[in-house]
Amino acid sequence: MIVDAHQHFWDPALADYPWLADDAEALRRRFGPDDLAPLLDEHGVDGTVVVQARASLDETRMLLELAAATPFVLGVVGWVDLTDDDVARTLAGLDGALVGVRHQVHDEPDPRWLLRPDVQRGIAALGEAGLAYDLLVRAAELPAAVETARRHPDVRFVLDHVGKPPLRAGERGSWPAGAASLAALPNVTGRPSGLCTEAEPGAALVPTVARALHWFGPERCMFGSDWPVCLLGADYGAALELVRSSVPEPFREAVLVGTAIRTYRLDVG
Repeated sequence: MIVDAHQHFWDPALADYPWLADDAEALRRRFGPDDLAPLLDEHGVDGTVVVQARASLDETRMLLELAAATPFVLGVVGWVDLTDDDVARTLAGLDGALVGVRHQVHDEPDPRWLLRPDVQRGIAALGEAGLAYDLLVRAAELPAAVETARRHPDVRFVLDHVGKPPLRAGERGSWPAGAASLAALPNVTGRPSGLCTEAEPGAALVPTVARALHWFGPERCMFGSDWPVCLLGADYGAALELVRSSVPEPFREAVLVGTAIRTYRLDVG
C-alpha cells in the first residue's frame, strides 16, 4: 500500500489563488480528482491526503465535500483561522475527514507569527481536537516552529517539504540547523515533498531526501507528491520515485504508508 500524504485540488475559475502567478502560471487551471485518479492507478498509490491551497474556510469545506465523494481521499488538511477566539467551535463544526490544519506561515511578514499568543491558543485547540498541524515554513520561520513544537508536545506537527531547503543556493544558510532542531522533537514528522520545484533540473535531490530520513527516521518521515505543484519540476511518477529510490527497502513501508496513517490517524479499513 502507498499513501500520498500531500496533494492538492483547486479551480481558479471558482476562487482566487494569488500564488498561482509568475513561475506557477502553468498551474492556473482546474486540478480535480478525475485528473489525479489515473496517475494513482498507474503508480499503485492507494490513497491520499489533500492539503489546502488558500486561506479559506470555504475551501476547507469544499475539500471535505470532495473527500466524502472520492474514495481515494483518506484525509483533509484544511485551513481555519487560528487567531479566532471561536476556533474550537469552528473545528467542531467541520464534519468529515478533517485530519489536520495548515496555514501559509512563510507568507506572513513576521517570521515569528507562529509565536503570537492567539496563534498559540489556536494550535492548542488543534491538539484538543486531535488534529495535526502542518508547518509550511522556510528557514526564517524554523526557529519559531521549533519553539512552537516544544510548547505543544501533545500536538502532532508535520514539516511540509522539509522546510523548503534553499537548494538553488547550495543549501547555504540556517535551513540545515533549523530543520535538524525540529526533527529532534519527537512530536514532529518530516515530509520530503515538493523538492522537485526547489532545485534546478538535474540537481542532486536524493541526498536531501536521505538527510530528511536521517534526521526524522522512517517512523517520522512520509511521502507526499505535492501534486500538481510537482509538475513544475517533474511528473507524478518521478516525484514518487525520488522518495522511493532514496529510502532503503526495509524503511519503505513506513515512509510510503505507515507514518502517514499513524500521524494523520487515517482510516484505511
